[in-house]
Amino acid sequence: MNAPDAKTLAQNLSEAPGIYRMLAADGEVLYVGKARNLRKRVASYFRKNGLTERLRLLMQQVTAVETSITHTENEALLLENNLIKSLRPRFNILLRDDKSYPYIFLSDDDFPRLAFHRGAKHDQGRYFGPFPSAASVRESLNLLQKVFPVRQCENSFFRNRSRPCLQYQIKRCSAPCVGLIDAGAYRDDVRHVAMFLDGQSRAVIREIVAKMEAAATHHDYENAARYRDRIAALRRVQERQYISSDTGGDADVIALALGQGAACVGVTFIRNGHNLGAKHFFPAIGAAGEPEEILSSFLPQYYLGKAVPPAIYISHAIADRVLLERVFSDQAKRKVAIAQASRGLRRRWLKLAELNAVDALRRYLNDKLSLHRRFEALQEALALDALPERIECFDISHTLGEATVASCVAFSPDGPIKSDYRRFNIEGVPAGDDYGAMNQALVRRYRRALEQGADDGAKLPDLVLIDGGKGQLTAAAAALEELQVRDMRLLAVAKGRERKPGEEQLFLAGSRTALRLPNDSPALHLIQQIRDEAHRFAITGHRARRAKARGQSALERIPGIGQRRRQALLKNLGGLQEVARAGIEDLAHVPGISPELAQRIYENFHPESQ
Repeated sequence: MNAPDAKTLAQNLSEAPGIYRMLAADGEVLYVGKARNLRKRVASYFRKNGLTERLRLLMQQVTAVETSITHTENEALLLENNLIKSLRPRFNILLRDDKSYPYIFLSDDDFPRLAFHRGAKHDQGRYFGPFPSAASVRESLNLLQKVFPVRQCENSFFRNRSRPCLQYQIKRCSAPCVGLIDAGAYRDDVRHVAMFLDGQSRAVIREIVAKMEAAATHHDYENAARYRDRIAALRRVQERQYISSDTGGDADVIALALGQGAACVGVTFIRNGHNLGAKHFFPAIGAAGEPEEILSSFLPQYYLGKAVPPAIYISHAIADRVLLERVFSDQAKRKVAIAQASRGLRRRWLKLAELNAVDALRRYLNDKLSLHRRFEALQEALALDALPERIECFDISHTLGEATVASCVAFSPDGPIKSDYRRFNIEGVPAGDDYGAMNQALVRRYRRALEQGADDGAKLPDLVLIDGGKGQLTAAAAALEELQVRDMRLLAVAKGRERKPGEEQLFLAGSRTALRLPNDSPALHLIQQIRDEAHRFAITGHRARRAKARGQSALERIPGIGQRRRQALLKNLGGLQEVARAGIEDLAHVPGISPELAQRIYENFHPESQ
């Protein structure tokens, strides 16, 4: 196919709005664009001077141009966006983000539940968000549970309780399932949660202050103290929002950073005047080279079909601003404004967004070919809804059941988070019971995280790797069910028959069949890297514990036997061998040894008697 003749092509094109597709010789769609006037827009690509280097490279490969007329420029924008997403032309700006954003869901049940939500909004209730990441939702849920003990359990769990669960014991739920709170008081807590999520935290505090004063007036000091603690917790939540607006409001602040042929678009989420954090995107910039072009292509790909805030502040002016405002307003069924923040608080938001975008681009360029791509490959291999922001892996290590240690390591797309590594000395589990050890490790790790909460630095992962097969996976799933943690995916990594790298079988919770990844899969390499790190960390802990145990006498391992009692036993009975041979009555005659402790010492040396 010969290159299209510019003059003939321009004469044959309509002056109506529409979209155009530029094709290569083999029919591949190289570029899709929209136009208010198809004839003028397409002809501009064939001018002799003024094209950027990227556009010249594009036009060297174009052999045909196809067009589609639309009724309005709005329709052209929507059609362009759909074609870019379906065809993914290599010269277009491509936003590589399939994430459905997380929300906080407040149900319409008699005793409403507060929950993490992602995906289609089928259930009846209120959805607050979207939030920039799963971590920000969990942080908000943790904070809310500390202040307002509204249940977060599934309805199936709630309806079948005969006694309060762990959440009640750690003061994160008021146990409406067994009637430990009346319906009126629970409705007040739910109403306050909704007000807080709507940005009315000051009104919530005023109401609670009034209740505290009323309780104090009636000498109900116990409830007055409870209200006082809630007020203090709410004020601490407000202090955590280091950027806030007195007037509230929802907005997205979008900043662009360019460098070394790459682009970073940072989206900072402002909800009810509070900064909820940022999400950074690294689109393939295709034939675009100017910031205005990149933002013009990014905005429709990012917002069409999603929730749009009333205000969008951008770092660079764009030619399509009026068109995009009109399309976004039609979609949101309210006015949406796009502007450059030039002064005041909004300008400070934008400056901070620009600073973060530049820093994110620098880090991305330093590491973009390694770990981040492995995380993307893992998301694709496991068909996850979103890129995992945090992965934790558990492993069990022991020698024939002796000195069992469980390890937990944490990774993010930026690498290992060594400050969050943890070891657990497994106790109360039969020697060699790897399933019981795995269950105990997960319960201890995530119970502690639930008790501490995000404001104390505790974080929950998106994906949990388990070194083992289906048995370990079942034990891990039981631990999460016990704690009512439901928004984490579980993946067991089982070694093949030959136990060689590359032969691993992957068991994803909820899937009946094992998954095998190719030896050269970046996703498999990431899994191996994290699993091997967990294995190394577990073995190191096990060896240290075993060495310490073998350096101790048998008496040192018995609870309740300190240095004085140990010396008394050895002196009165004539050495360790005689202590081991002594009966319960002989042991009880030693000063400081009670009959109960004598029984414990005897059972330690004679386990067959238990």
